[in-house]
Amino acid sequence: MSASFKLGNPAVVGLAGFGLTTLVLQLHNLGLCGVAPVLVLGLVFGGAAQLFAGFQEMKVGNNFGFCAFTGYGAFWIGFVLLKLSARYGVFEVTGHDVGYFLIAYTIFTFILWVASMKITKGHFVIFSLLLLGFVLLDLEHFGFPGLKLAASLDLIACALSALYGMAHVVLGDAFGRDVLPMGGPLFESR
Repeated sequence: MSASFKLGNPAVVGLAGFGLTTLVLQLHNLGLCGVAPVLVLGLVFGGAAQLFAGFQEMKVGNNFGFCAFTGYGAFWIGFVLLKLSARYGVFEVTGHDVGYFLIAYTIFTFILWVASMKITKGHFVIFSLLLLGFVLLDLEHFGFPGLKLAASLDLIACALSALYGMAHVVLGDAFGRDVLPMGGPLFESR
């Protein structure tokens, strides 16, 4: 007699960590909450939990999830360390330093954005909003501070899209059917 064993989908943790942390950072950027929740979520859920989810994606053979979740988990840990280093004088961190950090992640996001076109329309929406958000943040850090509001609103939409993706998996598993569809890929393989 063989027992049935089902693995959980690590994307639920990765998407939740990314979505919640991005949402709270944008609420902070809009002046609605302090920095403490951002740093705590950034280190624990957006950082460590998302990094762990990425390593689990590797175990199930999902290179996209492996790259995305470990990459953005590292982003959140790095972002928190930048903020703490600046706050406590470990080393100087200028607005341009943060800008270059963001540009590096814009390039990273662009590559994942291209790949998202072959996964689902839901992934494409998440990565389109994220790419736009990074571009707006890049511009904000290099001379266009008026774009902060647009970046925050875009990234709130991105965070909610990521949470939709998480809910798609969780509710689909709970109800045994696709409750929140993500759509097929933008481009089918030939």
